[in-house]
Amino acid sequence: MRAFEIEAFGLERLRRVERAPPRPSATQMLVRVGAASLNFRDLLMIGGDYNPKQPLPLIPGSDGVGEVVDVGAQVSRFKKGDRVITSFFQAWESGEATRQKLLSTLGGPIDGTFAEMMLVEEQGAVLAPAYLSDEEAATLPCAALTAWNALVHQGAIRAGETVLVQGTGGVSLFALQFARMHGARVIVTSSSDEKLQRAKELGAWACINYKSTPDWSKIAREITGGNGVDHIVEVGGAATLEQSIRCVRHGGVISLIGILSGVATPVLLTPLLMQSIRIQGVYVGPRELFEEMNKALEVNNLHPVVDKVFAFDELPTALARMKQAAHFGKIVVRMR
Repeated sequence: MRAFEIEAFGLERLRRVERAPPRPSATQMLVRVGAASLNFRDLLMIGGDYNPKQPLPLIPGSDGVGEVVDVGAQVSRFKKGDRVITSFFQAWESGEATRQKLLSTLGGPIDGTFAEMMLVEEQGAVLAPAYLSDEEAATLPCAALTAWNALVHQGAIRAGETVLVQGTGGVSLFALQFARMHGARVIVTSSSDEKLQRAKELGAWACINYKSTPDWSKIAREITGGNGVDHIVEVGGAATLEQSIRCVRHGGVISLIGILSGVATPVLLTPLLMQSIRIQGVYVGPRELFEEMNKALEVNNLHPVVDKVFAFDELPTALARMKQAAHFGKIVVRMR
């Protein structure tokens, strides 16, 4: 089978290789991957920035969808021919996370989705919604579930509230769609007027160009009549957290999801204390929540925003596009 792997860290060291198809254990399924979507985590993993101690060689890739072609003797949830989406956490079925569950991630330490065939634990997959294409379904495991967990499960979003999302990547656009689904208003920030216009077409209530308006938190607070934003989907990290704190309302929620601008920043604690601001880290979610989200997607006929679809051999080009932050929505690679 064809696969992409790294034997040493670095995007330039990502190589296409031939491997023998793996054989499932009693609790595993062999899946023929139809499509995989890209996440910023994949870039960090390939570059050695996510886990420098990650054993190599490794097949990267956190998200995928495909057809079950073989099952282990103890597998009962799925059968040959089923179309399944992989769960990012292969061992996190439900409940609270544990260290063991959090170490069961695809694309490191477990071989991931950038291959024609892969092994998936029986509990580490969900049925793909029938109305979605492979390219659409492949976008759901990390970005969509993270946004759903942040706004719906942990954030308990309600109609009439205001959500601010940073940028127009996968998590942010899913958050826009989910917030609109629940009757909330959405403010989108971006450095691109073209991307902001596209966000408006998706239903954004207000848009702020943070390049031309560096003090975007002031504008966001003014837009909300001085009250502040109810929920912030924080993907920037070090360079944006301070402004997120400035524009969130008293008792509001900041969902810390990304670290695009760095991992360390001084934080003034007084506003957090005096305004009862809650900062919650959100790291994807369990399979049970994935299945709940998919039911909502089907009822609302929601289609993910796919930026561009690349062929298998174009994976390095697709990763370069993500690195350049040129995308709007999710970048997808057809794996066959």
